[in-house]
Amino acid sequence: MDITTLIPQFGGFVWTLVAFVIALSVIVAIHEYGHYIVGRWCGIRADVFSLGFGPVLYSRFDKRGTKWQIALLPFGGYVKFAGDANAASGKDEDAMAQVATDPARLRETMHGAPLWARALTVVAGPVFNFALSILVFAGVGLTIGTVSEPLTVAAVKPLPVTVEGLEPGDVLQAIAGREIPASTQTPEYREFMDALPLEPVLDYSVLRNGVSLTVDGPYPNPALVGGVGPQTAALEAGLVSGDVIVGIDGVPTFAFQQLKEAVESSEGRPLLLDVWRAGEVLKFTLVPKSTDEPQADGSFVNVLRIGISSDSAITPATETPSLLEAAERGIAGTWRIIKGSLSGMWHMVTGAISSCNMSGPVGIAKVSGAMASQGALSFINFIAVLSTAVGLLNLFPIPALDGGHLMFYAYEAVTGKPPSDKALRVLMTIGISMVLGLMLFALFNDFFCP
Repeated sequence: MDITTLIPQFGGFVWTLVAFVIALSVIVAIHEYGHYIVGRWCGIRADVFSLGFGPVLYSRFDKRGTKWQIALLPFGGYVKFAGDANAASGKDEDAMAQVATDPARLRETMHGAPLWARALTVVAGPVFNFALSILVFAGVGLTIGTVSEPLTVAAVKPLPVTVEGLEPGDVLQAIAGREIPASTQTPEYREFMDALPLEPVLDYSVLRNGVSLTVDGPYPNPALVGGVGPQTAALEAGLVSGDVIVGIDGVPTFAFQQLKEAVESSEGRPLLLDVWRAGEVLKFTLVPKSTDEPQADGSFVNVLRIGISSDSAITPATETPSLLEAAERGIAGTWRIIKGSLSGMWHMVTGAISSCNMSGPVGIAKVSGAMASQGALSFINFIAVLSTAVGLLNLFPIPALDGGHLMFYAYEAVTGKPPSDKALRVLMTIGISMVLGLMLFALFNDFFCP
């Protein structure tokens, strides 16, 4: 075997691992810092703030006596508060006995603080994850802007069909005699696109320097690759953003709708794609994959997909949204992920969709590498998505997770006393077993699901 043939694979593995560690470290650091800072505000002292587990590589103590450390295994982290026996916030009975007669020191422990302080400290981790997602989505919105109304051409994207009619600054009024609705009117805009003639060149009515003109322009939704999804046929085949699919099994193609119909009717057989890339036509063979695709009503439909998103033939002019608009976009994006995740989990539990939709650490690492390879913006966006998922998962009422602790606190609030130490130990053992079982199931999916 020529060892040089392994270099690209090894390089891809290293890139995937590095991207995964960076994404996970950011999310864990934000989550644990939420616990730490809110606990500190609530008067609970932190003994250790650790990024990673296992042997300590670096540590230092701050003026409050908290040990900040980086450990060898970068796959998680924890905050160990005063009175905790371990990273899961189990009670250290010996430590608690030592401070039992000292009200001031008892108040500084996680188990001696008032119920409200403990609850705020625990819920802060997931809340900080959601806050990170909101900030990222809002920041992305401020960076890329919103499409100006009326729709105005900033640039015409490179396409194999050269059409000289459209120019930057043209204000689009109609295509093929149909008035263009505002892009924010989603149903109306979708109906407008569906009603356009399926032709590679169409008439555009534009306003140019105050003069109304009719010029030629490309089909507005060409078979142009806007993005490539992780763990998809397109990514495995080597398609990249900016590719234009000009043929499918020898049949000329120019519209994304033609590509979509060809994939859906393929019955899973291999497709031969002719792809235009920077003036050169390349050939790719890929096999569409069965995908459970979420619908607007929360249901799922199983369809064949190759894993690309479409792009417009023009780059529209944009404007910077206000901070309020960006914040609204961030909140809406985070809420959309929460709703989609809950819907997906429910449909998996009920058997409506395949449990293979659940990925484990290997699958998440692959996605991390794929998103990082598509650019900083894609990777940052992925971190926001994963941060929301981590925050949501931690709120599940499973002992050993934040949601489990909140469940115990709810019991304490109702009954006036916490569960017994023996009951907590049993429940925590059950909770840890459930979490490990879920991780093993997800890891099984990573290796054995198609």
